[in-house]
Amino acid sequence: MSATDLFARLPSLPPDGYATHEVMNQATPLVGHNAFTGDRLLVEIAARERVGWANALLAGAGATVASAHVARLAHEANRNLPVLRSHDRFGHRVDEIEFHPAWHALMALAVGHGTHALSWTTSQPGAHVARGMLSYLWNQGENGICCPLGMTYSAVPALRLQPELAAIWEPFILSDRYDPAPAPMTAKTGGTVGMTLTEKQGGSDLRATQSTARPAGARRGPGEAYAIDGHKWFFSVPHSDLFVTLAQTDRGLSCFLLPGWLPDGSRNRLLIQRLKDKCGNKSNASSEIEYRGALGWLVGEEGQGIKAALAMTHLTRLDFAIGSAGLMRRALSEAIHHTTARRAFQRRLADQPLMQNVLADLALEVEAATLLGFRLARAVDDEQTGDEAAGLLVRIGTPVGKYWNCKRAVGVVHEALECHGGNGFIEEGPMARLYREAPLNGIWEGSGNIIALDVLRAAARSPQSVPAFLDEVRLSRGADRRLDQFVDRLETELLDRDEREARARRIVEKMAIALQASLIVRHSPTAVADAFCATRLDGDGGGVYGSLPAGLYQKAIVERARVAADA
Repeated sequence: MSATDLFARLPSLPPDGYATHEVMNQATPLVGHNAFTGDRLLVEIAARERVGWANALLAGAGATVASAHVARLAHEANRNLPVLRSHDRFGHRVDEIEFHPAWHALMALAVGHGTHALSWTTSQPGAHVARGMLSYLWNQGENGICCPLGMTYSAVPALRLQPELAAIWEPFILSDRYDPAPAPMTAKTGGTVGMTLTEKQGGSDLRATQSTARPAGARRGPGEAYAIDGHKWFFSVPHSDLFVTLAQTDRGLSCFLLPGWLPDGSRNRLLIQRLKDKCGNKSNASSEIEYRGALGWLVGEEGQGIKAALAMTHLTRLDFAIGSAGLMRRALSEAIHHTTARRAFQRRLADQPLMQNVLADLALEVEAATLLGFRLARAVDDEQTGDEAAGLLVRIGTPVGKYWNCKRAVGVVHEALECHGGNGFIEEGPMARLYREAPLNGIWEGSGNIIALDVLRAAARSPQSVPAFLDEVRLSRGADRRLDQFVDRLETELLDRDEREARARRIVEKMAIALQASLIVRHSPTAVADAFCATRLDGDGGGVYGSLPAGLYQKAIVERARVAADA
């Protein structure tokens, strides 16, 4: 008897014979829309900030990050984590990171859009706003690739402190061709930048750095080669092609650029000791490393390392403020999508008054965070045209935005996850991954206390920064009584010098809310502005999301936040 004859004896099953029940009342994956053109707020900001020249690029990125293809890549990259390959099979030290192909595919897509470089490769107005939008979008696609993208973007000002180095490295790191090969820059089509500042004994206290640097040749000074010894506790993106790092010379803490590989094809003397087993950001590799005579070039003068590093950290903090807003936007979109598809008690969840209250409250938070991030991005653009007031706003406003958006992301993502019930807590969907990502931006580039104190330092070192900030907030003067009163109280708070350090978080929170409210009153619909001012300024909100008072146009707020293809 043949196999064909054997199986012919089995009866045919009816079409639904394998199912024990009908699958119903479940949402489909949120894919196939356009995260740019379908986002009313983002389109409004693009028009207001005059970045229409980038609309086609942003629409392409919006379609890509919301595609089923990217969703699958993100899932695979987080299921198949990077692995340290310290030695080859013959025992030679190689210090390479092996990534799943999905991670490299995501990087190639994002780099192809110019997410790491657009600010520096165009002379169009609003370049930092447009690049920020790419970051906002890709933070909705996969957060694990956003660290190397943001570090590469923010490294350019530090690199330009040494023009002869910038002339060589800028074209390479700003290339739109992603090349994952572990090789010298001369053998690659493009590269990325990592940053490695903190050490185990110091953390955010960079002046506690123990790593040392000495001239590698007969000459010393900016642009010259130094040999570096020491360790770094959090080494971001250890497979990058170029690194910004700090080390002590006999003249003080100094900044250096280290190539990942040397011209002969060998790894720079940068030993990866282990990869960090992080709570989130799993697809991205972070590590602990040692320098054993690693070679690098001095950037700026010896002893001026903090100043050189700050040229980079201002932009990384901006990117975290924008990225956190993008993360919140993705969580909100998922919550609206799920509750629209899911029914309970004979009604869609999204139509039930209490769920609508939750969604509207989350939508207010996301709109405020988004407006704040992109206002700061425009200030960076204006600063580069010589606008002194914009420069002051960048200095004091960027840490305000970084602090507040990163803090608020945690609660927003948690509440959006809860909107899914048990479905949100399962790793097969995106919400569990977003939940693990949410706290991270609040830690990178300075945790909450460090950032709040930096706002106080900005106020002390640049006395005109506080008036510049208040001038920006008062552009809405007279539009809403609650906001005017809130700003008056804020000014009193800022003038009070008693125990300012202990009050730093309180001060920064009020600054953030004041600027958000001013932006919302100026640019958002009346329903959004009224609800935000009532709950964030006038004390008519609760301690958790979903406690908006009655009488607000909650449905209109939710519909504004809904991505256009999700009805």
